[in-house]
Amino acid sequence: MEKDIVDYSNHETVSRIPPGVLAYIGDAVYELYVRESLIKSCVGGGQSDLDLDKLHNEAVLRVCATAQARAFADLESYFTADEADVARRARNIKAGRGPRSMPVIDYRYSTGFEAVIGYLYLCGRDGRLKEIMERALNAMEVQ
Repeated sequence: MEKDIVDYSNHETVSRIPPGVLAYIGDAVYELYVRESLIKSCVGGGQSDLDLDKLHNEAVLRVCATAQARAFADLESYFTADEADVARRARNIKAGRGPRSMPVIDYRYSTGFEAVIGYLYLCGRDGRLKEIMERALNAMEVQ
């Protein structure tokens, strides 16, 4: 059985992916980046005995919709035109209201943020993805 190979490096191909799907992949990419960042900061700080519960709690603080919505607000003016378009389309999808424990607006903005992450990842724009990730995490550290 032959599989079709999708050329994700082509902007046009990625632009046709529904924004909810971009957010889906972006959520996974972002969480992995957050976890890696936390581990690097612990190991780089000389810690050899890592507390997994503490790592998990720190990750949850950074990947929750409210934190992502704050990161989106800090980064929105930094987005390129195509990134802003992806974020706008993702914020406006009709995907439900999200968990009842958070404001709907946070859910929508976090979806926009995740979609931009997914878009950059699938386009193979690793340098830009790293820039956005670092800015997002730095913005969270300040707060």
